[in-house]
Amino acid sequence: MNPANTRKFDAPATLACLSVVAFWAVGAIVIKFLTGFVDVWTQNFLRYLSACIFWLPFLLLNISKKRLEQSIWQKAVVPAAVNVVMQSVAIAAYYYLNPGFVMLLMQSGVIWIAGFSLIFFTEERALVKSKRFWLGIGLSMVGVIGVMFFKKDLAADRTMVGIVIALCAAVMWGMYTVSVKIAFKNIDSRRGFSVISIYTVIGLGVLAFIFGNPLECLRMRAWPWACIVISGILCIGISHVLYYVAIKRIGATIPAIILLALPFAVIALSRIAFGEVLNGFQLVFGAILIVGAGFAVWAQQHLK
Repeated sequence: MNPANTRKFDAPATLACLSVVAFWAVGAIVIKFLTGFVDVWTQNFLRYLSACIFWLPFLLLNISKKRLEQSIWQKAVVPAAVNVVMQSVAIAAYYYLNPGFVMLLMQSGVIWIAGFSLIFFTEERALVKSKRFWLGIGLSMVGVIGVMFFKKDLAADRTMVGIVIALCAAVMWGMYTVSVKIAFKNIDSRRGFSVISIYTVIGLGVLAFIFGNPLECLRMRAWPWACIVISGILCIGISHVLYYVAIKRIGATIPAIILLALPFAVIALSRIAFGEVLNGFQLVFGAILIVGAGFAVWAQQHLK
């Protein structure tokens, strides 16, 4: 096969994805930790507010130098609206389930991302003809279902509610990922997220004051506050920009597949922090999920 007809390994995009895995793994542990201090609405609002404030100087600088595209304010509306819903349901799952299990369920989002990408992005439709790609997606689906099916307290009401919430979050994550690529195809990732963060903070703030109790954060000590601010900056502000960069360089499907490694990083940390342990069947199906991700990445490397 002629090398000129294949996509080469993209080191910057790969490094961006791996950084996102590291930041989000730590972020999942922080989110679960904060469930003991604030409600889901308040946590969402405060963490995103930290990310928004972090990028605000950059946004103001671009506005002052007239570098910000006027159309960006309109283009950011749809991704931001999807993001508000996605953030709300994704964080809510941690109030019902342990971090590792939530992350495993969220990986079903790769199926939705693949479906949406094949519909909206012409350059990714060649994957339809790839047996490796479909084998990877199939194994990923089997892995996610197996991890869920062999959970010991699957029939418990609280567990079922958490599973439904997490699966809904996976669908919204697929919609968010693809909507970002559509909206910001030719726009700087930092500018795009800085505008999205403003819209998202407004939406989450409204939800927090309607359904939550933001004033309870005034009783928090320094450490929970530090967790909110630092995780907001690293796990939302910086990570989302890195994710946008990867999406723009190599498409929406492959970064999502690389992130399939995220649950196992979270499981390792969650075992230390919260004593979360998966049984043997779940570990086997988790391994199947990772093998599926490997096949999908292999298919992308041979995509014309």
